[in-house]
Amino acid sequence: MEITKAQFTPIELESRKNLDFKAGDTVRVWNKILEKGKVRLQAFEGLVLSRKHGKESGATFTIRKVSSGVGVERIFPLYSPNIDKIEILRKSKTRRNKLYYIRTKAVKEVKKRLKSITISRDESPKEEKSEE
Repeated sequence: MEITKAQFTPIELESRKNLDFKAGDTVRVWNKILEKGKVRLQAFEGLVLSRKHGKESGATFTIRKVSSGVGVERIFPLYSPNIDKIEILRKSKTRRNKLYYIRTKAVKEVKKRLKSITISRDESPKEEKSEE
């Protein structure tokens, strides 16, 4: 019995290998999720923090997004059959290959905003008596 490469790789390797995105780009990854015997697609859109291991079989990339004020990061294998497609939404120029400093930068900005908000104390609202 002869085993071919096509039986193990249901994805198109060449199309994934030729994807041209790097750290700093904004991408949308469509992930396949199995629920009750059905497969649905769920999008995860965010900033690419890093891309590791180039184009080899173990290549991964990290995406960060802010959801409901909480930073969420996911690491995706580039050649995973659970990824339906990868859309490149915005390309940007960065000076670094790994943008891990954005994690602390985001925290600092949130703290700065909280300090700048001044809580003004209003007088307690006067209760109106209704005549019945």
